[in-house]
Amino acid sequence: MNIDRRLLLAGFGGVALSGLPRVSLAATSAKVGTMEVISVSDGNLVLPGAMFFDGLPQDELDSILTPLNISRAQVEPPCNVTLLRHEDRVVLFDAGSGDGFMPSAGALIDSLDAVGVAPDDITHLVFTHGHPDHLWGVLDDFDDPVFTNAEHMMGQTEWDYWTNPNTVNTIGDVRASFAVGAARRLEAVEDRMSFFSDGDEVLPGIMAHATFGHTPGHTSFEVRSGTDALLVGGDAIGNHHIAFARPDWASGADQDPDLGAVTRARLLDKLSQEKITLLGFHLPDGGVGRVERKDSGYRFVSENM
Repeated sequence: MNIDRRLLLAGFGGVALSGLPRVSLAATSAKVGTMEVISVSDGNLVLPGAMFFDGLPQDELDSILTPLNISRAQVEPPCNVTLLRHEDRVVLFDAGSGDGFMPSAGALIDSLDAVGVAPDDITHLVFTHGHPDHLWGVLDDFDDPVFTNAEHMMGQTEWDYWTNPNTVNTIGDVRASFAVGAARRLEAVEDRMSFFSDGDEVLPGIMAHATFGHTPGHTSFEVRSGTDALLVGGDAIGNHHIAFARPDWASGADQDPDLGAVTRARLLDKLSQEKITLLGFHLPDGGVGRVERKDSGYRFVSENM
């Protein structure tokens, strides 16, 4: 696979709610046959470390986090949105968080502008899942659709979950706002939405791959041309530290932690054995890299290293 390492800055095109400037970043592009895949930044999240680290074996956890200079108190994962250009298609995987989730996120439109893409240019908007940092950017500040010319596409299982009125009562207090926000946004774009299932060819060269656990219908996407392949992983592999070193550990970031661990271990084995490039939503340096075995686990090797 041909990886083009590049750093495109849109400068200080947006201002976060905190008053700090946002830097929009398109870090790395890859060629899969004649398809161009580009990682574009939606900024980053700021999350309590407890979401990831509570309940884990503390001594072993330290041995994983310390060499990577990861704080136990707070993590700031990047948000890497995948853009694919091929022939007359301009495909965006996930819509980012928009301005309504976190001040540190919401830079997607500026980042797309940095690579010469306007929201109206997007022909297909394909969702990995319905969490705020992946879905809430689908509407603007006036609750109008942002990607006006795009066919919106989501896995049927994921759609059914977030549009079920009972989800808000079963998802737990911490995520209740996720359910309310998802239902409102999905209702607004329902007439633009089409659905797929595991194993479907969503678009030519793009296959849906069920990676349930992070959410009930989370989907990753295998982009393939002959022997060239790249996995748009979404949040199925949600970080570059414990998810790789100990994929069997349950993660509080997953709605079904046990299923998430099973899915993660299966994906890492597939990616390492078949040498498939990974583009992870919350992985460092643009999120494009390869998975290698390390000791009893794995490691993420960024293409920007």
